[in-house]
Amino acid sequence: MANTPSARKRIRQNERRRLRNASRLSRMRTFVKSVEKAILSGDKTAADAAFRAAQPEMQRAAGKGVIARNTVSRKLSRLSARIKSLAAA
Repeated sequence: MANTPSARKRIRQNERRRLRNASRLSRMRTFVKSVEKAILSGDKTAADAAFRAAQPEMQRAAGKGVIARNTVSRKLSRLSARIKSLAAA
């Protein structure tokens, strides 16, 4: 257990940050799931709308350091490609 006041404060800060980051990550995942659901239903307009809603949420998570920027870019690219393929199918 922490003995110094600064170490105790660090523990409190880390716990607050952990909860905040978990909330942000969960929110991002929820938005991604809504896009996935729209893609699976085959509705391109719904998938586009869900993607436009999810994009800023994912970028925000990257900006806050919850998830790496390249990871977000990769996920957005793959979702976009899947939505684009709906039109071709």
